[in-house]
Amino acid sequence: MRTEVERSPAAVEEVARVRAVEDLGLIGAGPEERFDRITRLAQQVFGVGAAAVTLIDGRTQHHKSQYGRALEDGPRATGFCDHTIRNEGILVVEDATADERFSDFPSVTSGQIRFYAGYPLEAPGGHRVGALCVVHDRPRDFTDADRRMLAELASWAQREIDRAEELDRAGDVQRALLPRETLRLPGYDIAGLCLQSGAVGGDFFDWYTASDGEVGLTVGDVMGKGLQAAILMATVRAVMRAGSRVARPAEAIAAAAAALHDDLWRTDTLVTLCHARLRPADGLLRLADAGHGLTLMVRADGSVERTGRGGVPLGWPYDAEWPEHTLRLEPGDGVVIFSDGVLELYGGAQAAFREVAAVARTAGTADELVAHLGALAGALAVLPDDVTVVAVRRTA
Repeated sequence: MRTEVERSPAAVEEVARVRAVEDLGLIGAGPEERFDRITRLAQQVFGVGAAAVTLIDGRTQHHKSQYGRALEDGPRATGFCDHTIRNEGILVVEDATADERFSDFPSVTSGQIRFYAGYPLEAPGGHRVGALCVVHDRPRDFTDADRRMLAELASWAQREIDRAEELDRAGDVQRALLPRETLRLPGYDIAGLCLQSGAVGGDFFDWYTASDGEVGLTVGDVMGKGLQAAILMATVRAVMRAGSRVARPAEAIAAAAAALHDDLWRTDTLVTLCHARLRPADGLLRLADAGHGLTLMVRADGSVERTGRGGVPLGWPYDAEWPEHTLRLEPGDGVVIFSDGVLELYGGAQAAFREVAAVARTAGTADELVAHLGALAGALAVLPDDVTVVAVRRTA
């Protein structure tokens, strides 16, 4: 039998509100400049101790962004912004010590907050999920002009929250463009991974079996982040896919460079790319590199070499050629192609190559290698860059 609480419309509404907060994916995602510029401006415009964008889940008031004096996350029950989201419009507390609603809050009794002004922020479905607020350690007046300014800045923050949902949807589409299934190839072990540092990113990988029986492998990295990089990533992937009938990797990259040149030139964007073709029958691997330079050949005897470098990125303003490199994978040999986000996992380029090589030597399978790098990325609170890797090992 349902309890009275379960039947309460207020309880149902609160569950929906908390779910709306969680669906935004902003809590725990780390700082973002698009919110930081708003709090920075708010703190300076109002001349207060601190400004913040807060998000409130079931129990905690989180500071998504803050500028000025450091504010700590804490229980929503003693958070000013919890009162803000309970009503429409602005909440102004000119002297919290004189307001019985807030006078016993720890932030007030400690002298950290005497003045507060907050404007509620909504999730796309209309649930109030947080606030843009300014606080000070002394009482102050808040004029009608101040109220209008805070409302205007809050509308800016609101647009960014709305944009977060759009980015999440775009991220779902982008992830759907990655290979959905592992490429099953007798005598070979193949694995891949692409983790985006934000909702959307500029990295991608792809694999497919061409009409001649060869396997195409591509790893790309579009310069920049956000929607522009994501849109161009999808375009580059589609162009490279369209060139799957071209057997020579260097020719495929040259065709893609020609097709994309005007778009990349107009958007002032470069794309690094490694494209390879594997002939399964004898392990012949041909690859061409467009400014990527992040390919390791790992032999069965443990020796490692960087290979495939020599070409310029797509979008380079001058005519270019891309040299083609030929390798042969013998049983036990493998090749690892990755993006520069992997370098960030180890804190430096040279150290990263040594570490990736060490993992490649000790990993029993391509899946283990990819899983190891994925675990390193997953352990970071904030991923500084997209992490993409494709590993191929010949097993027989």
